[in-house]
Amino acid sequence: MMLHILFLIAVFSFLVRRDGVNALKTKASTVPDQLWSPLVAQKVYAYGKSLANYPTATDRSGNWISYGADYWTSGFLPVLLYAMQTREDLCPSVASGHDFLALGRSWTGGLVPLQSKNTVGHDVGFLSMPFLAELERNPTNATAVNSTTAFGIDLRNRYNAVVGCTRSWDSSDPSDFQVIIDNLMNLELFFALEKLTGDSYYRKMAITHADQTLLNHLRPDGGSYHVVHYNGTTGKVIKRVTSQGYSDSSTWSRGQAWAIYGYANMHKHTSNLTYLVTARKLGSYFLKHIPSTGIVPWDFQAPTPAPADTSAAMVATSGMLLIAQQETAIGNNTGATWWSNQAMKLYSDNVKFGWRSSWASLLANGTVNNPANNNMTGIIYDDYYMIAGGNTMVQMGLAQCP
Repeated sequence: MMLHILFLIAVFSFLVRRDGVNALKTKASTVPDQLWSPLVAQKVYAYGKSLANYPTATDRSGNWISYGADYWTSGFLPVLLYAMQTREDLCPSVASGHDFLALGRSWTGGLVPLQSKNTVGHDVGFLSMPFLAELERNPTNATAVNSTTAFGIDLRNRYNAVVGCTRSWDSSDPSDFQVIIDNLMNLELFFALEKLTGDSYYRKMAITHADQTLLNHLRPDGGSYHVVHYNGTTGKVIKRVTSQGYSDSSTWSRGQAWAIYGYANMHKHTSNLTYLVTARKLGSYFLKHIPSTGIVPWDFQAPTPAPADTSAAMVATSGMLLIAQQETAIGNNTGATWWSNQAMKLYSDNVKFGWRSSWASLLANGTVNNPANNNMTGIIYDDYYMIAGGNTMVQMGLAQCP
């Protein structure tokens, strides 16, 4: 079974490289003007200074809804502030003069108590993001080291060696071991722990989780299932369903985006070509199923007109840029250019569509959870990946500061 999957992925990889040659003849999109708007710094600094709690999404009028620190999205505001400081460092011509780093560290400090007790489960990977951003600037910061380590141990305690994955959602039935495709994003925490502790078991857990997800979440056409239920005792798959998508057999766009990024990141850490080929296949499915408008729907098989999800577009942009970087790393410059072009068009189309000058958030038309009628909003991780994607384009030489 595994050999068959690898053969199909290899064939698909060849076709992507071959077809990419013609795609290069199309001029790459430029970054949208909204990225450089003075409103970007004004808005982010304003809500970073004024909010009492951690924002997660807006209402449909553009006003932030926020929660206490013990919530799965609470790491995104502080890591966004770190990203804003990086933006100002990269582009002094648009620098606002705000001290985003100090503000980001202040919000990160509010997450420190969660290292001893939290209720976010597998999402400690997202909680750790601002601490990892701090370690990039100051690798000896004891608070960042301690919090990252504590969150990594939390995630390790959710790993089941029989299943080969970390548990996502808890169940009243201990044998019902649920894994969502989003969990691929948490694997970065395992690689960080390997670096901090020298314990290679963290790497092993990341690899086995990625391998099991490849086998059981991914469809032959490049789409993906949102949730896989395993038997926690035997490791066998019980069923494949959705929680936030249109149907059990459809592909939820943000889940697909998490997977694109997750497998490109796995290649970054392991140099295992299987992961890069998988990221290409997932990314190509995503691009193939975007409507002619360029706007990403919340689910690729949902009846039209379907609510958009700009957050899926922003996450996928970062994933495709990471694919491009990995193509460069293996010497595939044609592929790197192709993926860069696709990422920039995806980014430009959806930033232009989602930009709302009058809202507290940078972007609107995000979908948190459409089955719960939570759509047409701003989302904090939407704003983060918008800024992170713009930073990456500047760092890769794909965009220039004005």
